[in-house]
Amino acid sequence: MKRIRLLAALLLAAVTTMAQTTKKSFTLNDLLGGGSTYWNLQPKYMFSTWWGEMPVELTVEKAMCILPNGERERTLFTPDDLNAILGEKVVRTCTNVQFPYPTLPVVKLQTPKEIILIDFERKAVEWRGQIQEGASELVWNAQSRNMAYCIGSNVYIQTADGTRRQLTTDGNDDIVYGHSVSRDEFGISSGLFWSPDGQRLAFYKKDQSRIPSYPQVDITKRIAATYVDKYPMAGEETEDVSVAVYDIATGKTVWLKNPKPQTDYMTNLSWAPDGQKLYVFELNRDQNFMQLFGYNALTGEKDNAPLVEEKHPKYVEPLNTLTFLPWDATKAVMQSRRDNWNHLYLLDLKKNIYPEWRDAAGGGTTCDHVATQLLTTGDFEVRDFLGFNEKEKSVLFVGNVTHPLHHTIHKCKVKSGKSETPVLIGAGEGVHSAVLSASGSRLIDTYSSPTVARKVELIDTKNGKSANLLTAEDPWSEYNVPEITSGSIKAADGVTDLYYRLIKPVGFDPAKKYPTVVYVYGGPHAHNVQASRGYYFRGWEIYMAQLGYVIFVLDNRGSQYRGLKFEQATFRHLGDEEMKDQICGVEFLKTLPYVDADRLGVHGWSFGGFMTTNLMCSYPDVFKVGVAGGPVIDWKYYEVMYGERYMDRPDENPEGYASSSLLPKAKNLKGRLQIILGYNDPTCVPQHTLSFIRACIDAGTQPDLFTYPGDGHNMFGTDQVHLHERITRYFEDYLK
Repeated sequence: MKRIRLLAALLLAAVTTMAQTTKKSFTLNDLLGGGSTYWNLQPKYMFSTWWGEMPVELTVEKAMCILPNGERERTLFTPDDLNAILGEKVVRTCTNVQFPYPTLPVVKLQTPKEIILIDFERKAVEWRGQIQEGASELVWNAQSRNMAYCIGSNVYIQTADGTRRQLTTDGNDDIVYGHSVSRDEFGISSGLFWSPDGQRLAFYKKDQSRIPSYPQVDITKRIAATYVDKYPMAGEETEDVSVAVYDIATGKTVWLKNPKPQTDYMTNLSWAPDGQKLYVFELNRDQNFMQLFGYNALTGEKDNAPLVEEKHPKYVEPLNTLTFLPWDATKAVMQSRRDNWNHLYLLDLKKNIYPEWRDAAGGGTTCDHVATQLLTTGDFEVRDFLGFNEKEKSVLFVGNVTHPLHHTIHKCKVKSGKSETPVLIGAGEGVHSAVLSASGSRLIDTYSSPTVARKVELIDTKNGKSANLLTAEDPWSEYNVPEITSGSIKAADGVTDLYYRLIKPVGFDPAKKYPTVVYVYGGPHAHNVQASRGYYFRGWEIYMAQLGYVIFVLDNRGSQYRGLKFEQATFRHLGDEEMKDQICGVEFLKTLPYVDADRLGVHGWSFGGFMTTNLMCSYPDVFKVGVAGGPVIDWKYYEVMYGERYMDRPDENPEGYASSSLLPKAKNLKGRLQIILGYNDPTCVPQHTLSFIRACIDAGTQPDLFTYPGDGHNMFGTDQVHLHERITRYFEDYLK
């Protein structure tokens, strides 16, 4: 009997080996976004949009209406149709067209030179607006057809009739108008904001004259030259931010009257539906006191009292704008983590209440000056607020309601004085993104899961009925794909669940011991594990598994979508708790008989580069090889906005800055560590890496260094492929 079992096992192994040898192997070009064959091996994607209540599929060849059962009804137009209307060949694909008017048969095209509106039923050009050469930060308003943009550091507008006006004239490297501020923190990504009717423009001004210029070097010049990179480091001078409103009818600009130094950060600007008021979330420099104020858009006068206030002994972090109810302009939805989880709150702007400070479940205090109601409730995070079903009077959102790794679609009714348990819409597994129709009666849901490569469904948001629009086949069926699993372990606190992704080598043999690489990020506003395709794998991990490595990825405390307390566990001591959790992951790996504990590597980028370097120097007998990309080395060299939120200022937290600095740890380095950086990195400036190299020289330790001249914080295109070849070679040379 034993002989029969042995023969059966050998036969199975032979068949498995034969199957693997007949399948293809991946190249880095297949697996990385900058690779030449990457898009050939991605699950089929469906480009879609809404024309009011009509779902439309957009392909290269045509735009097609979609029936409620998912069938394609008719073709609206093709590129040839649009080009015939224009009288010239402008349109090459329909995948990037937009329908700006829910009830009009008008399609919007945008080229580098102009914005064009075409009535595809009348077969006529509705409107054309030229884009001024050199324009950046361009925003267009559909109702007025006015444009706003920047040339250099100044703001311009162009009205629908083509008239151009320059709103500012003194913009330069120090005084910047119309661009995003605060280094894109607090959800800021723009500096120009049209009112709903497009008749008023709000825009940022940042005065960074007090901030020193970090000397970035341009080596493309015959004689290398420096250029301006205004970089406010933690504890040093920061920029002054203010907001202006320009009124097209009067031609006047008013500035919001916001006296300093009460406010250091102004974020998430929201226009009232009638364009008469502008709402702004304001923060002090310590980022532990937030107020939401309204301003008169005509005069710039600030309301006498805020709408809401939030304080926290660690930090408060507003990341989203107000969204007004489409059926009641006196009420708006606000997102907040005041009660630990990011939830939706309904503000009644016309119902003032006697303000009292109360303790909040997130560990801070809140004071509401208007009636405020919790709409969503439960131990989960609202990830994306989608909008409203106007007829049903409900809100729709994506959140990890059912499980921390699954981000699914849900709705809650907007009822006065009452919060509801979220109702699931669509599939209850996987990671979803969705776009609502104009009224919110239906949505197009795109998702993947560990068992679904990609699926697109048309869903009725009232009754949940769905029609399939796309089920993508697995594009990797002919390739050697490793086994990818997920699970959980306990954090270093012994209580908190942490989730991991584990990838076994291709051709896995449980009797062998394999070199293992821990991939790490670990910082705020990012996560590495979720229940999407392959549990959110990175292409490089598949490549390494193909070469015979185990890959392990763990989301430690401090990472994203697990609530405020989970994130704030690392406050003032970045790296300490995160490393403890990662070592818990290492201890778990050591229980796996196929993991070679003597051949452990670690790799990460940015915050992950900080973690990689920290782990190599703090646990020098655990990790044999590390590759750290764009690392933070000392948090006093990092930017004010991010650094002071999570670490406070250096003079307020000297012990925390000292324990988080990697410079004193340079002497502990034993294994092989390669640091890689973009030579012109504006995020983790080269001073980080160079200071660590200097500390290693002084200590007699031997890291390796590689740099990408001309690149910033990340590498793209063919540089991305080259980068991962470099990373792979390092592990092959020193860990295999």
